Amino acid sequence: MAKANKAPASFETALAQLEDIIQAMESGDMPLETALGSYKQGIELIKFCQAKLADAEQQLKILENNELKPLELSNGQ
Repeated sequence: MAKANKAPASFETALAQLEDIIQAMESGDMPLETALGSYKQGIELIKFCQAKLADAEQQLKILENNELKPLELSNGQ
């Protein structure tokens, strides 16, 4: 693998890359070494996404005075 792993530009980019990896691995046509590399890359993407979600949750807590409130959706009624 000559390609260096760098952090994705955004949560959405990481999620799209993760979906591509999953789809490729589910095809069953991937050689073992490639599958292992893809698995490792997938783990890193999951960690990145989890960190981004944790950061977003922390920002919401701060915005809501340290009290995470349930989301209330209106049904338009």
